[in-house]
Amino acid sequence: MVIRKRWLSLGVFLTSFGFLFKKSVLAYDPFNGCSNNDINTALGCIPTTVELFIPWLLKWLFGIAGGIAFLLMVYGFILISTSGGDEKKVAGAKETITSAVVGLLVCIFAIFILRLVAVNILHIPGIN
Repeated sequence: MVIRKRWLSLGVFLTSFGFLFKKSVLAYDPFNGCSNNDINTALGCIPTTVELFIPWLLKWLFGIAGGIAFLLMVYGFILISTSGGDEKKVAGAKETITSAVVGLLVCIFAIFILRLVAVNILHIPGIN
């Protein structure tokens, strides 16, 4: 009897939050809002034309780079907090944090340099 109550309460819990989803989780939509030129994947609709694919790819690449830099900064802060005052460990942790911040700044400036060269100088279409 206890097991049935647990399963029933789990079912009520899961169905009560169904309004949070835009679409039914159980329904399969093969197109999922993609246009005819897009490919539907787990990452979303991937454009098949070069003009649309490059901005899509740059958005993902810079997002992943920012996430990695954030995780490296958190790792460096954890290393500092667990160093116990050891000078070598603190120096290594500071170097990790500095490298993550420099990498993040390089990614940010790469966006500006790409925009300057590709959009303003070479006038490549599709990159905004």
